[in-house]
Amino acid sequence: MLPDPEIFALAQQVGERLRSSGRSLAVAESCTGGLLGAALTDVLGSSTYFLGGVISYADRVKVEQLGVPEATLRQHGAVSEQVAAAMASGVQRLLRADVGVSITGVAGPDAEGSKPVGLTFVGLAADALTTHRFQWTGDRWDNRRRSVIAALELLARAPGI
Repeated sequence: MLPDPEIFALAQQVGERLRSSGRSLAVAESCTGGLLGAALTDVLGSSTYFLGGVISYADRVKVEQLGVPEATLRQHGAVSEQVAAAMASGVQRLLRADVGVSITGVAGPDAEGSKPVGLTFVGLAADALTTHRFQWTGDRWDNRRRSVIAALELLARAPGI
């Protein structure tokens, strides 16, 4: 399967920035199920900056592998700014990366309690820890695709990367 041209172009841009800065990247994904990692590794030479990732679809994996506090999950839910931040810093720490990025969201087709379909948070742990909220309106595939694009766009613009 050929890569999505928009995603591939962004992944190349992120790769060029990381390669020129000498920084490394790790990802923590929930609703995207590895699509971000796949996009990053579509780029030739990505092994020079991409360390790997954790697909933390289950809350247990978020807690046990990424160090997301159970209390944070209980209080805010898996699809939240707080969990996105904890996932990004957790994968950064776990893989000893310079940069950690996370995606957590409701891809669809059904809402998760009070969280609507398309609600997504991207966390970025680099020189600072930031989170970004998105509300997509597509189907499951489009929501996941837009989340990967959003994460790549944030990485392409992040200071210090």
